[in-house]
Amino acid sequence: MSQALAAFNAFGAENFSNMVCQQAPYFSTISPELTELKPGLAEARVPFRKEITNHLGTVHAIAMCNVAELVAGLMTDASIPSDGKWIPQAMTVNYLAKAKTDLRAVANGDSIDWETTGEKVVPVEVFNTEGDKVFTAQITMNVKVG
Repeated sequence: MSQALAAFNAFGAENFSNMVCQQAPYFSTISPELTELKPGLAEARVPFRKEITNHLGTVHAIAMCNVAELVAGLMTDASIPSDGKWIPQAMTVNYLAKAKTDLRAVANGDSIDWETTGEKVVPVEVFNTEGDKVFTAQITMNVKVG
């Protein structure tokens, strides 16, 4: 089991989210709360706050990239073998609608083969409070196992 997954299970969502933001301070700019973490799945919520808005009063594009990288990275960490390593290599994003509410980001890697070394493309979807998809990302992770 990954250290991140073990910590999430041991300390709970709120404490774990705070720990992640201490370890990687840039994530704290979006005040995320990881709500689910298990192999193949990570989900986080981001509250709508003025601090993460752009000149249009909507959630800034980079704030959505930030939460996408957070859930993709944690899901990857929870999914690879315990002796594995990973690093983000590339990100392709699509802004689908203006985000004017709290957000929910989901990284679903159920269909990815986590047992082998190589590039793994992690899909991330971000939804507003009405359930509308406002953003997608495909984050390429360079994974080494063994």
